[in-house]
Amino acid sequence: MRVTQTLIEAEFNPKVRSYWLLSGTIVLLATIVGVVLIPFWWLLGQWVTARYLERMSCTLTAKSLKVERGILVRREMTVPLDKITDVGLVEGPIMRWLDLQAVRIETAGQSTAGAAIQLVGVRSAREFRDTVLQQRDLVVDRVADAGAAADRTLAAPADGDTLAVLGEIRDTLQRIEERLPSDADG
Repeated sequence: MRVTQTLIEAEFNPKVRSYWLLSGTIVLLATIVGVVLIPFWWLLGQWVTARYLERMSCTLTAKSLKVERGILVRREMTVPLDKITDVGLVEGPIMRWLDLQAVRIETAGQSTAGAAIQLVGVRSAREFRDTVLQQRDLVVDRVADAGAAADRTLAAPADGDTLAVLGEIRDTLQRIEERLPSDADG
């Protein structure tokens, strides 16, 4: 297992629990059956939101962004930084009221079925976003520089030794080809 250096660990604002409780309450209020469940949601929701927040983490390393979350079903996603296309901020009315922001990470090749990662309640969300984008740019620039160096190497003229080896390979392939039965013989 390879150990990678952690550049930054996202911290989450405890107010995010209130946001989740209010969001759940609004969904329950929108349904007739849900109104009856609101007291149970407020009792059970306190425990659920606390556990969820405890088990949520987001770590930026030199090459990737690792997100872990979940209570019963734990999800761990590692997104290579060169696959991140955008890191945005989301603020709804309840979030603004609670002074919260969500960081939304979009990746290349994601499906439209919600493959983007959204982290609600990241403290200093703007700084976290800027740090992720800055590290992503460093990784993308390194990959581009390595690709350009490889192109230069492939385009370099072959020296005498390389030409001699290529000539030997050509001659060997010709001898093999001569020994193979032709299609007319077969």
